[in-house]
Amino acid sequence: MTPAPPHDIRRRAEELFTSGLYCAESVLLALAESLNIKSDLIPKVATGFCSGLSRTCGPCGALTGGIMGLGLSLGRTGHARDVNSMYAATQGLVRAFESEFGSRDCRVLLGCDLGTVEGQAFFRANKLGEKCLVFTGRTAEMAAQILDETAHGSHRLPSGS
Repeated sequence: MTPAPPHDIRRRAEELFTSGLYCAESVLLALAESLNIKSDLIPKVATGFCSGLSRTCGPCGALTGGIMGLGLSLGRTGHARDVNSMYAATQGLVRAFESEFGSRDCRVLLGCDLGTVEGQAFFRANKLGEKCLVFTGRTAEMAAQILDETAHGSHRLPSGS
């Protein structure tokens, strides 16, 4: 499904993050580029998902950007389209993310509340952007791998979905 190898998509997401885009924006744009999707809406649509849902201690923006990236290929365009492949891919990405990083929540992953002045100061003082760079790159890579597996029929819907 993705023309570039997942590792290259990881590197691209890391480049985008290092250039000044945030987590969700970087992951979504790297995946969109790999799918040859160009839109003025990308990365714009992802901005509110960055920093744990706009500093509200929500899910990691890299993860939500990855889910949006999966949707570029697997999402629905109308009510008649089945959701199972998208749900399976999302569940797989969430499981992989939690397995690798221990949580899906920005506050837990970083150990601070980005919605507070103190949390933002802690983030800067402890150079936590370096952790975000890792979350961003790995999530883009994991999502790209899931898209590859889905394209080759090796990604299966978990039971009980």
